[in-house]
Amino acid sequence: MLSPGSGPAPQLTIPAHRSNVSNRTWPRAKFHSGLPNLTDDFSELGLSTKVTDAVTAAGYTKPTEIQAQAIPHVLQKKDIIGIAQTGTGKTASFVLPMLTLLENGRARARMPRTLILEPTRELAAQVSENFEKYGKNHRISMALIIGGVSFEEQNKKLDRGVDVLIATPGRLLDQIERGKIMLNGVEILVIDEADRMLDMGFIDDIEKICGRLPPRRQTMLFSATMSKEIERLTKKFLNDPVHIQSSRQSSTAETIDQKLVRVGSKPEDKRDMLRERINAATGLTNAIIFCNRKRDVATLARSLERHGFSVGGLHGDMDQKSRTETLDAFKNNRLTLLVASDVAARGLDIPAVSHVFNFDVPVHAEDYVHRIGRTGRAGRSGVAYTLVAPGDTKHLDAIIKLIQKPIDYLEDTGRRPAPAATAAAAPDADAEDRPARPARTRRGGPRTRPQAEGAAPAPVIAQPAAAAPDVAAPAAEQPAEAAAPRAPRRQPRTRPVAKSEAEIEAKGEETPRSEPKPRGEQRPRGEQRPAAEPRPEQADARPARTRNRRPAETREAENENDSGSPFGNDGPVPAFLLRSARIDP
Repeated sequence: MLSPGSGPAPQLTIPAHRSNVSNRTWPRAKFHSGLPNLTDDFSELGLSTKVTDAVTAAGYTKPTEIQAQAIPHVLQKKDIIGIAQTGTGKTASFVLPMLTLLENGRARARMPRTLILEPTRELAAQVSENFEKYGKNHRISMALIIGGVSFEEQNKKLDRGVDVLIATPGRLLDQIERGKIMLNGVEILVIDEADRMLDMGFIDDIEKICGRLPPRRQTMLFSATMSKEIERLTKKFLNDPVHIQSSRQSSTAETIDQKLVRVGSKPEDKRDMLRERINAATGLTNAIIFCNRKRDVATLARSLERHGFSVGGLHGDMDQKSRTETLDAFKNNRLTLLVASDVAARGLDIPAVSHVFNFDVPVHAEDYVHRIGRTGRAGRSGVAYTLVAPGDTKHLDAIIKLIQKPIDYLEDTGRRPAPAATAAAAPDADAEDRPARPARTRRGGPRTRPQAEGAAPAPVIAQPAAAAPDVAAPAAEQPAEAAAPRAPRRQPRTRPVAKSEAEIEAKGEETPRSEPKPRGEQRPRGEQRPAAEPRPEQADARPARTRNRRPAETREAENENDSGSPFGNDGPVPAFLLRSARIDP
């Protein structure tokens, strides 16, 4: 066999997809962007008759670009790195050749023959549906190992032995630690949606799983984008891989009409604009609405449901049963709108999605490619709207830089503020003419001393109750008794020194008996309580406050009638105050 550099190399007549030398000499930027002669029939790709019959029964006749490139290399048991945008048939590009390779051989208990790793439960369930649809002519056993499902059913299938094991990394490691799975007999490993694995933090789990696999195996890695972390992963676990790229990295389908919509920063403004866009959309059969946070998914779903929309929510915190029921209802057209987080943005194949709404601009630019890839699949047309708030400029610039394609704003989407909001924001024209109102305490008085001096009227000499001015009466209908002043409050006095029993006996005084302290003069039963002093209606009518609120005449009368007793004239001194303390010798 001649070397590539000497003479007319016979390798030039070999198709590029079967030449292993060309893969080594091509630079990294020139992946396999297409075959010289793309086949128009699945039967020319080398698949078995059972597989082609199942594909024909499913209604597919012509393979996509990624399928035409990847299937021959998979049948040759080469390692594959497949880069393609969403909706191009990456799943069938490894499912169909795997079914052909698994026709020979037999599975053993707890030792699966092939392993497919998926980032989410929904994507794993979708791959299992593909195996059931295209493998209906085969007697191949399959197990789905995902979270949210009982271990018992999974263990029963593993004990019988499976040919295909589809799993999420977390539940697979749990089963390995329980001793229910041994990966020594794995012949083919598929890492699907590798970029999503990286975003979800599954790279360390994948390295643990790959460390338990046999070194002689076939490994395939599929992704929509290629980052440095994924390149490091391919160099570590893939052996001389064939690079297949059906389209430019991080590109969007040409069949998707992408538009930007300006909205306000408040959530209610975004919800109003979203409802307006949904009602104004033409040809909307069903739509997926993406949010960045899980809590926003539930809030937005409830809001749309209150406004009469047929809507369901899907996020990672839901249990598996609820997630499956919601997704099935959306696929079977029982739900028109599906509000979801990015858990539904990767790999879900729902062909009839006509519209995609990005309620939030994705933080990672790669997520935008996956989100809008839910529409416009398999050559269909689709529409994608993205609501852009004033603070989303940074993330929007990253998206435009990634896809290398400008996105136009939808015209006439600027919304004016509501009249109530405008009136609240405008200053009151009469407010400038009115003087500033001083702050008051709970009792109505000014808070600070300067305000109290400015607000207090001229000092008023205290008058007896009978000669009180008419200003003190709030209304003419009230009787004159209502203006009577309150009972004067007694001032505290110093307590006298208690006399000892010896001094009392020497003077011949009798020790008074202990009587309860009277609380004041008791009112006869028939007499009514005097009416309380009415409050003035205005603060200006209130006299200046003093430390002693009793009238001057009342205080003078008290001083004249004072008997010298510290407890007043209401009764005798309590006995417990006159009793001396007993001291034991």
